[in-house]
Amino acid sequence: MTHDELEDAIPLYAAGTLYRTERQALEAHLLSGCASCHSMLQDYQSLAAHLPLGLSQTSPPESLKSTIMATPDPAPIPPDGTHTQPARSSREPGGWMDHLLHPASQDKSLSLPWAIGLTTLVILTAGGYLAWTMAEQHADVASKIQQIQASLQEQSTTLATVQRETDSQTKALAELRHDLQQQTSEAAEVKEQLARHEAELQEARLQLSLRDDARTSHRPQDELALLFRRPDIRPLSLTGSDLAKRASGFLLYDPVSHKIWLYAVNLPASPAGTTYQLWAVRGKPISIGTFQISRGKTTHLLVKKVSSFTGVKTFVVSLEPSGGRPQPTGPMYLLNRRTLFLYLTKKPYANPGPPDHRNPPLGALPDFSA
Repeated sequence: MTHDELEDAIPLYAAGTLYRTERQALEAHLLSGCASCHSMLQDYQSLAAHLPLGLSQTSPPESLKSTIMATPDPAPIPPDGTHTQPARSSREPGGWMDHLLHPASQDKSLSLPWAIGLTTLVILTAGGYLAWTMAEQHADVASKIQQIQASLQEQSTTLATVQRETDSQTKALAELRHDLQQQTSEAAEVKEQLARHEAELQEARLQLSLRDDARTSHRPQDELALLFRRPDIRPLSLTGSDLAKRASGFLLYDPVSHKIWLYAVNLPASPAGTTYQLWAVRGKPISIGTFQISRGKTTHLLVKKVSSFTGVKTFVVSLEPSGGRPQPTGPMYLLNRRTLFLYLTKKPYANPGPPDHRNPPLGALPDFSA
């Protein structure tokens, strides 16, 4: 028998109506020390003890007396006045009544069989009702547990479905984000290409415009003004030496026409038999061209076509004998020393800043006569 079945048998055991095999199984279980079953048995025994006291007296049936009188005489009583009844287990049917009814005499106990039967019937009815109630409660609890389990199972299934949908949406969102990033990168590349093509187109338009303007212009001053309008060309300043402190000038190089432009201001008039000569220093001096300044003249524009100025760091203007010399021999009147020469390239040119007025003295320049 299971523990629940043993608990259901406790009310019948307290009433003394349990079958022999079931009674033995319950007694063995009680001897094993089950505290809950002992407590339940005590509660039912207390209930059974109060049941006879609450019964109302009823008149015995008329046939009870004739039935009793027809009963054979009981066995003779031993001389010592003691009854030789076999010992019974306190747990046999009816044995629990021994501590409830005080047997004043054997005759008096035999006169109340109807009370015992009625009490037994009441106890059986109460026990059956209690057992039925407990069974109903167990059935209700089991049904509720099954409903809760079914609800939990349904919720678990729903949660798993939601989790799968969430994972699918997360994966789709990651793919969309990846596609968006890729499209953004491609759009940035296309934008950069468009900007580069637009810059090249703008440069081509500017070059074409400058060439058209150069063809329509007949004076060097007009071409110089066109060069100043170009944003990619910056002037390279020249400063006067101690021989001509008020003198100055600037250089421009046009990579389209491969011309160099020197605009000199406030140079002293070149004496007779002399001429000014422009030099580009790239390892050794290279002559670019010569020009003369007459008395009363304050400015002069020198335009010469050259090849390239890669590696040129220094430009000077010296006073040489008429016709010029292959190497500088005369004094320096304009000079400049820089690490880069400003000429047009495809890359944007960095602004060299204001003119450098801290040129070294003439003695620090290389010896051109060597």
